[in-house]
Amino acid sequence: MKILFRNLHLYLSLASGLVIAIVCFTGGVLVFEKELDQAWHPARFFVTPPATQQRLPLAQLVQAVQATDPKAKIGGVKVYADPTRTVEISLAGGPGSPGGKPEGGREGKAAGGKSRAEQGGAGHGPQGEKGKTDKGKGGGEGGRGPVFYLNPYTGAVLDKLNYRDTFFFTMMALHRGMVGGPVGKLVVGVSTLLFLFIIGTGLVLWWPATRKAVRQRMTMKWDASFKRLNHDLHVVLGFYSALFLFVFAFTGLAWSFEWFNNGIFAVTNSDPKGPEAPKSTLVLSGGQLTFDQAYIVARRQVPGALSYAIAWPKDSTEAVRVNTTSANAAYEGATDELYLDQYTGRPLGRLNFEDRNLGQRVRRTFKPMHTGAIFGTPSKIVAVVVCLLGVTFPVTGVIMWLSRLRKSKKKQLKPAAVAV
Repeated sequence: MKILFRNLHLYLSLASGLVIAIVCFTGGVLVFEKELDQAWHPARFFVTPPATQQRLPLAQLVQAVQATDPKAKIGGVKVYADPTRTVEISLAGGPGSPGGKPEGGREGKAAGGKSRAEQGGAGHGPQGEKGKTDKGKGGGEGGRGPVFYLNPYTGAVLDKLNYRDTFFFTMMALHRGMVGGPVGKLVVGVSTLLFLFIIGTGLVLWWPATRKAVRQRMTMKWDASFKRLNHDLHVVLGFYSALFLFVFAFTGLAWSFEWFNNGIFAVTNSDPKGPEAPKSTLVLSGGQLTFDQAYIVARRQVPGALSYAIAWPKDSTEAVRVNTTSANAAYEGATDELYLDQYTGRPLGRLNFEDRNLGQRVRRTFKPMHTGAIFGTPSKIVAVVVCLLGVTFPVTGVIMWLSRLRKSKKKQLKPAAVAV
């Protein structure tokens, strides 16, 4: 039986090892995407607040963006409570963007994905929970328009970013296989499925036959020969990282296969759409709500939030959506949503994270679990280390395989030499 598992482990690894190594490497790079982006481009994200000057009205910041392109359609504005953070203003793009048609054609959000309020103003990182991308006019991933970063005290436009033009988009595209289009995405998805079987068969092969062998298979022997060291790097470190790699691979399937996403909601007996968002009451006289008015109402309704992402309605009946991040949110993505009448500013309702159905809550845990952000910086560090180990396992595994082949050939040649 063990020979069967060894063969499965070997040939599945040979078939998918290169893809797995690339996915692990790019995944490790993306774990600290936000932190690296802010470290490399601090002027894009941070300003020095003046001692006396107050923040400018959002309308003035919107005008500064529109001055760069009079035809630009504002899709969303994101304001942080942190006085040192810039204000992010995103333009409406294609499907899945603020102000555009929602990804997957659903009202307000993709199944288990992020609403347009969450996407609005988000300047970095893959935002769509379903992992779909579209080469929209805006140039952003998922068809999002470009994002402008403004100094909230002076109104100066500090930067304009198209996510597709960034290093991290390239890493994300490699990670998801999109560089090869639908075929590349399928290859990554199938390789991820195979990786789950590789991890399972690897644990079966690791399982020691005796108690004495347990310590040997859980301890690295750093002063051993190259062959033994390579063996320990593959077997011992493989054991310690197996659970983490399994979680990363399992959650990664949600970005590769629609059936996997559907399965989450089927298993949890939940509706992917969730409750229908309330509608605005059309007012014939008077104008629409402004971003400033929406921000004031949102702060009154949800005081103390870390950020307010305001997404403008795409038609005359939709509500203004304000996505808020609580200071005590359980993890990244555990956000709340406030709905405002686009004409009167009257609060129409609120959908807190804990009020979402089980399927949506489970689905939203996938991204922080996949990226290692579920427990903050400590779990991110673990994720990076495990991803780097994941890059090495195909290499150490091939070395072990070649060593066995050489050993087998020597055994075959030895009887032949004796016969002569």
